[in-house]
Amino acid sequence: MTTILALDLGTTTGWAMRLADGAVVSGTMEFKPGRYEGGGMRFLRFRSWLDHLLDGARTIDLLHFEEVRRHAGTDAAHIYGGFLAHLAAWCELKQIPYQGVPVGTIKRHATGKGNAGKDAVIAAMQARGFNPEDDNEADALAILSWAIDTQGGAR
Repeated sequence: MTTILALDLGTTTGWAMRLADGAVVSGTMEFKPGRYEGGGMRFLRFRSWLDHLLDGARTIDLLHFEEVRRHAGTDAAHIYGGFLAHLAAWCELKQIPYQGVPVGTIKRHATGKGNAGKDAVIAAMQARGFNPEDDNEADALAILSWAIDTQGGAR
């Protein structure tokens, strides 16, 4: 089976991964800057965390992330752009194919509605047997479910 990593990028990044044996693991990772850190430290920790995921999985064959086109504010847009830039560079360096998936596509696949709210996505992932701790993890699980269902899972 193909190892797939799905990410919901942000200060609290949701992640879900289907491993080569078919097992699914997921969670969240916090990238808030520390009190005495420069602005780039969150991105250095993000790249280190990606390396950690890759080491644990041994290989990542595909990576999908939530492609956000609209942000609530300027800070959110800047943070997302930073994560996206580091993710793209990391994927290129590791030669991992990556693809953004529009928010509406993910929500429509998970719930049947492209404008579904956070609670609906959480409920949809619970209905699939997952127990996400928050909307970030639920979004990552929804991206992973979309990838498996629409992009195929065989290597």
